[in-house]
Amino acid sequence: MHKIVFATNNVHKMAEVSDILCSEIKLLSLKDIGCFEELPETQNTIEANALQKARYVYEKFGLDCFADDTGLEVEILNGAPGVYSARYAGEDCISENNIQKLLLELDGETNRNACFKTVAALILDGNEYLFNGRINGKILAEKHGSDGFGYDSIFLPDGYDQSFAQMGMDLKNKISHRALAMKSLSNYLNQR
Repeated sequence: MHKIVFATNNVHKMAEVSDILCSEIKLLSLKDIGCFEELPETQNTIEANALQKARYVYEKFGLDCFADDTGLEVEILNGAPGVYSARYAGEDCISENNIQKLLLELDGETNRNACFKTVAALILDGNEYLFNGRINGKILAEKHGSDGFGYDSIFLPDGYDQSFAQMGMDLKNKISHRALAMKSLSNYLNQR
């Protein structure tokens, strides 16, 4: 069984990705390898942040690994919050602060088009690969649902009548931006 580190300690992400990856892959978290420091995320693009985190783990621990970075891009806000999605309301904010800031900025706006974008950066035997996932949708005027995390309660994916926070993990794990990126990564690993 191939062991690979997912450069996160986020239990929600670990659960989502564990469900997606094939059973031949043993997924390890940062905690599993004894990495307790905060990974650097100082780049100005989602791709560069994902690569920066993966390189940090690979260089420090010498283990095959992947990292992801995700951003919510809102059309009327010129792609914001984008790479700053997790800290949109400030460095020490929580998801609720980010949601409230975004809803306030979109108050009265009719164009609520948005997309979630995830980039997974894989380092395998020293080689780097990028896998992308994207899902289009709209920002709701208020929160709907209590499952999920981040902006899930205000994101309505195109073609669905439930927010990510309403639809449950099974469906979300089939259609989400992270699911699409991780399926591409998993397909690549399965072909090796």
